Amino acid sequence: MILDPESNGFDGGSRSVDDALLRISKSLQAGEPDVPVILVTKDTNLRIKADALDLTAEDFEADQVRLSEMSTRQREMKFDTAAIEEFVRVGTMPVPPGEFEPNTYLNLLDNQEGGRSILARVNLRDGVVQKLKPGRDEVFGLKPHNREQYFALDALMDDEIKLVTLMGKAGSGKTLLALAAGLHKTRNEGIYLKMLVSRPIFPLGRDVGYLPGRLEEKLDPWMQPIYDNLEFLLESQQGKKHPPSIDKLMSTGILGIEPLTYIRGRSMPNQFILVDEAQNLTPLEVKTIVSRVGEGTKIVLTGDPTQIDNPYVDAASNGFNHLVQRFRGVPLAAHVELFKGERSALAELASDIL
Repeated sequence: MILDPESNGFDGGSRSVDDALLRISKSLQAGEPDVPVILVTKDTNLRIKADALDLTAEDFEADQVRLSEMSTRQREMKFDTAAIEEFVRVGTMPVPPGEFEPNTYLNLLDNQEGGRSILARVNLRDGVVQKLKPGRDEVFGLKPHNREQYFALDALMDDEIKLVTLMGKAGSGKTLLALAAGLHKTRNEGIYLKMLVSRPIFPLGRDVGYLPGRLEEKLDPWMQPIYDNLEFLLESQQGKKHPPSIDKLMSTGILGIEPLTYIRGRSMPNQFILVDEAQNLTPLEVKTIVSRVGEGTKIVLTGDPTQIDNPYVDAASNGFNHLVQRFRGVPLAAHVELFKGERSALAELASDIL
């Protein structure tokens, strides 16, 4: 767009859609000076252009979900020692009074000082609180380091939960946990035919067109975090008989790593699907992906709404938040928020203060 102060800020030869919107807004403003003219758009760049032309521009807020509205579905509750011991023995208890969403995770505390605590989940379908199922202490060589990671593994390993959303800051383990569960469910248990891993491509640096090589080679920098996590997990299998490798898993069809562009428009039955960095997707893109899930498929989306590279969404309007909020109260879905960074003390501090 060529700005020209002598002609209401526009070059008459400009033909872009942005310029057309600005021209119409400017014309309305000039024709009705007493009537407020507001340009509403999700495009940050267009709002900047409007500001340069003394036009009022606002973000479209109808589809926004504030982080403060995404209240955690994890609670602490205190019980007397007898109730805790009975719960440990039986494995279930009636759902306590109060409002609970399906798959709310609980930390049940003994109200006696120094008493034990038990991790549990609300099962509204059966009307009970149940202990986390066995086998969550180690999955594909990965051991959970904190309470929230136990919750995440429980949701990831439960075949009855078809949609899992994991929210957490960098280094909280959300991607690593999802990959470990997917490899275990696909390779070790054979519940799913394939684990498909994908993430949106938004450059933190040079765009894909600047990189040399074929398309697959161009995509490698964006998929490298996935490869790094997989290599970390596969290293734990080296002492076992016939340890897998990334190349072997991909050549046998157990593992697929693809950009989201290749996933849209397909039907995907009997697969474990992981969509990483989902906070960079729009609500429409998330709908397009989740609506392609076929029979027998589980889909996991990880996201950190405080780290967004897509200029067309923000911490309130991204598709990840939208999905979490829309699936509240759905028994097939579980949401876990990971609070603690486990990568390193420096990485956690950087996520908190930068």
